[in-house]
Amino acid sequence: MVFILGINFPERQLVKQALQSFFGIGPLTCNKIMARFYVHETAKIGDLANKQVLSLTAALSEMKIENDLRRQILDDIRRLRDTGTTRGRRHALGLPVRGQNTRSQIKTAIKLNKLDRRLGLKGPR
Repeated sequence: MVFILGINFPERQLVKQALQSFFGIGPLTCNKIMARFYVHETAKIGDLANKQVLSLTAALSEMKIENDLRRQILDDIRRLRDTGTTRGRRHALGLPVRGQNTRSQIKTAIKLNKLDRRLGLKGPR
């Protein structure tokens, strides 16, 4: 087992899969990190040298991933809601924010009574 940022990874797991398991690291970022530390795409975690594991851990600790990224996203949404922007109001109501068609989503939300639950209201049912 190899220990990276508080998570134990089995030695047979691919480095690419292990890196992508962190929230905020997708395929592109993973490929950049692996190229930076000269790790092959098919390399397994058990094949890495101790120095490479330490350098990967150091690089990941500098990045904004996992809880830091989640906290930033929630703070951004909270800021939009507090300023009263249209995007913030739509986030609060659980509606699409970026101009998607709302015809079917609204019908589904009304059917499932999601809007009333988010607002804390009791429905007539």
